[in-house]
Amino acid sequence: MSKKKGLSLEEKRTRMMEIFFETKDVFQLKDIEKIAPKTKGITPMSVKDVLQSLVDDNMVDSERVGTSNYYWAFPSKALNTRKRRLDELDKQHSEAKTRRETLQQAGEKAKIGRQETEERAALLKQLQELRQEHAQLKAELDKYRECDPEVIEELKKSNVTAKEAVSRWTDNVFAIKSWAKRKFSFDDSRIDKAFGIPEDFDYMD
Repeated sequence: MSKKKGLSLEEKRTRMMEIFFETKDVFQLKDIEKIAPKTKGITPMSVKDVLQSLVDDNMVDSERVGTSNYYWAFPSKALNTRKRRLDELDKQHSEAKTRRETLQQAGEKAKIGRQETEERAALLKQLQELRQEHAQLKAELDKYRECDPEVIEELKKSNVTAKEAVSRWTDNVFAIKSWAKRKFSFDDSRIDKAFGIPEDFDYMD
């Protein structure tokens, strides 16, 4: 018989938020340490760390009264907090995408038929940094995706628009490659290498 797989950190965070949302009550740590293992399957040893991670992310409120700490989280505030954070992430994502497109366009205009230059190297470095930033933003968006069905639905709608924009940009890349092939008689591999275009570059599924 295979060993039962434990909950991931995000699964524990989601289940702990369910405790607050379902009860709409205020708890002390000792209360959560009793409820979480029994009703949500969160191991007792991890309850404190999971709760603190939610406090650190402003998803759970905490207040010290006398010698005791009290914790609470209401659905309305949690939804607004996530929406604000997602708005911030969407804005950062959009700005990063715009900067990336600008750099690619500049690279395409400046590098056809030219030798390697410091400017091209700098542009490629910036492009790589933007790709990493894009990956980090996507990872953070994924972290919030598990916590709220309403936010997920809104994010799906915005992703449709973003995907359409990516498809238009992909059209532009292929159009520029076609123009370069006609203008300079370059083959695909040479164009891809000149502009740092991955071999598997294609439309998103």
